[in-house]
Amino acid sequence: MRILLILVCLLLALPVLGVFGAWLAFDAGAWQVLEHLAQTVLGGYAAQSLLLALGVALGVAAMGAGAAAAVALFEFPGRRWFEWALLLPLAMPAYVLAYVYTDFLQYGGPLQSGLRALTGAQGALWPDVRSLPGAIVLFVLALYPYVYLLVRTSLAERGVHLMEAARLLGAGFWRRVREVALPLSRPALTAGVALALMETLADYGVGAYFGLTTLSTGIYKAWLVMNDRIAAAQLASVLLGVVALVLVAERRARAKLRFVEARVSAAEGREARPVVLHGRLALLAWGLCAVPVALGFALPVVLLARQVWREAVYGEFGLPLARFARWSANSFELAALAALLAAALALALVFVVRVTSARSWRTRVLRSGAALVSLGYAVPGAVVAVGILLPLGAAQALWPQAPFTAAVTGTAAGLLLAYLVRFSAVALQTVEAGYTRLPPSLDDSARMLGASHTRLLAQVHTPLLKRTLLAAMLLVFVDVMKELPATLVLRPFDSDTLAVVAYNLARDERLAEAALPSFAIVLVGLLPVLLLVRAMRR
Repeated sequence: MRILLILVCLLLALPVLGVFGAWLAFDAGAWQVLEHLAQTVLGGYAAQSLLLALGVALGVAAMGAGAAAAVALFEFPGRRWFEWALLLPLAMPAYVLAYVYTDFLQYGGPLQSGLRALTGAQGALWPDVRSLPGAIVLFVLALYPYVYLLVRTSLAERGVHLMEAARLLGAGFWRRVREVALPLSRPALTAGVALALMETLADYGVGAYFGLTTLSTGIYKAWLVMNDRIAAAQLASVLLGVVALVLVAERRARAKLRFVEARVSAAEGREARPVVLHGRLALLAWGLCAVPVALGFALPVVLLARQVWREAVYGEFGLPLARFARWSANSFELAALAALLAAALALALVFVVRVTSARSWRTRVLRSGAALVSLGYAVPGAVVAVGILLPLGAAQALWPQAPFTAAVTGTAAGLLLAYLVRFSAVALQTVEAGYTRLPPSLDDSARMLGASHTRLLAQVHTPLLKRTLLAAMLLVFVDVMKELPATLVLRPFDSDTLAVVAYNLARDERLAEAALPSFAIVLVGLLPVLLLVRAMRR
């Protein structure tokens, strides 16, 4: 069992190893490709990716931390509603926001057309949203909940108590915010910004639709447009290196976050309440929370629903319900299979590590394999696709009749492998969190009663972890439904998913038709958000 799990972990680590393994075959031709990239596009890719990352980092830090501080430390009208409403943009993928706001804000869109008719103005009233600043704003609206959730949790632990203690010691309002709230939230802020940056660097949909020249779009272009796998591998390794640096920063921030929480929770304080705001300060706090919810979720949902309704009533052919059913079936089948496999793998990994001796070399190797699997979520989908195809191409060159190359290339099996590489970490972390609530004495009691490992897993652990496993499958299911770059490269012929169809329709400027699959993706994305809201209320 342990050997099999070790082999599975190595298989899931193969895409990352495949990207870096391309450098082992670095020859004169590869060097020429690298020189050509450096002289032509690499600088532009790196510069635009850096500008995008800096803009998103500043935006999510300001928006997420501001909303978190307002909700955690102060009392104002609507605060309890905003506590959970600020999480709703998590259900809205950035590429769906790009389609919605492009249709709404473009020259011929309803907003500009209405304003020109009302005011008599001529020409465009503002620059095209399909630009680098527009992409930064959309990423901020979609990704600020990462910062909000972590900072709010950090401040809610003891932030109110420490703010009250500082007030009793004579500190003014702004001094309390500057010298108490900000230092307390800094590790959580860093971790949240790092998570947002990993999502930004991994994105392909917004960058491709807006015509940005980022590293992620460059990988896709090198592989499918230029048919240059060496250039794709080199760009993928550069992007993977950048993501690894961000991941290291996030892990360090989380370590500091645990230290701060432990240190603060040790301090005893009397019961304190959030500071009640009045007048302009209450209005400012309300605005800090209302604007992200309105622009990141409420308005896009209304616009999507409007587009779907208009297409159903006024469209030339109506809604393509038959094709939509086929796209939905493909998406649901792939997502359900990936969720089931990821949850089963996570349960097997955590169980075997739990019940076997920590001194065994197989257990130590398995722990390392689980750590490799946990890194998969930080790997962009475009890198995963390249990392899967490169080793297969090398194997096919050595063994042209190899059966496994045809079984993985352009098939559902290859797509499922990519999904497991990317999203097994989500299931693994969820199951690990569930196992922390099962005391080791439970296992000892089962062994004393003569239960085998198989019976312990089937009759004791699995029933107790039923909700945890369902949550893990739900999270993986939604992530697979939204995944775009890996699906674009690896999907079987004539087997499109909702994400791919929405992207293709929007790319062809058929934004009204793209509204239906986009709306379905958002509705499915609401499921884990509602689950998270329920957990926070508990």
